[in-house]
Amino acid sequence: MSDRGPSGVPPALDVRDLWRSLPFATGVLDILRGVSFRIERGEFVAIMGPSGSGKSTLLGCISGLDLPSRGQVLLDGIDITHMRESQLASIRNRTVGMVFQAYNLIPTLTAQENVEIPLYVGSHPGSPSARARELLELVGLGHRLGHRPSQLSGGEQQRVAVARALAAAPPLVIADEPTGNLDAAAGAALLELLHDLRRRTGTTFVIATHDTSVAERSTRVLRIADGQLVGDQLREGTADA
Repeated sequence: MSDRGPSGVPPALDVRDLWRSLPFATGVLDILRGVSFRIERGEFVAIMGPSGSGKSTLLGCISGLDLPSRGQVLLDGIDITHMRESQLASIRNRTVGMVFQAYNLIPTLTAQENVEIPLYVGSHPGSPSARARELLELVGLGHRLGHRPSQLSGGEQQRVAVARALAAAPPLVIADEPTGNLDAAAGAALLELLHDLRRRTGTTFVIATHDTSVAERSTRVLRIADGQLVGDQLREGTADA
């Protein structure tokens, strides 16, 4: 398999025969079983599957937050599978932004300060405060710079989380049920924001979700069941509709 995509550059994500197993008293539980796929730059991919299918474990492995039992994960052409944590943290900071269902904002910090956090790890051009303000403007929260999470709605908190994920300009953003804690209107607004950010920045988005509206507007849908990839449907053009 070539490490290069159609444009001659590495894919944003390349997953090869990925397994994740955990020991139990009665034996070994295989949470992921030989999952393989690649995602090119600029795709908007939904990962669908029932609870317990392995979606969150897969996200953990491809983001470098969990260690696969075997197989390979390449981020932006870099094999992260056997890296030391110090190396992995640096690669993660440059190549992957994360968005979580529970927002994971620091409650004592303002919106701007939360977005600045990734910019104090590693080396990044420009001022962290200026970059944070720019991104909060981009997600429609330029008027909320000094507000803490408790002063923001759920939808606003998730927008801060998206801005934080984009802070270091990673080529890939991974989101785990980003609309899961939002009502229908806020979820739809967040989804529209993510599509707009993809169009404006070229960022690749990979989203694990139960939300069928996310799948309906994705360029591609991967389906996971019992730790295996059971479907890979191209939906090119739908995300920009």
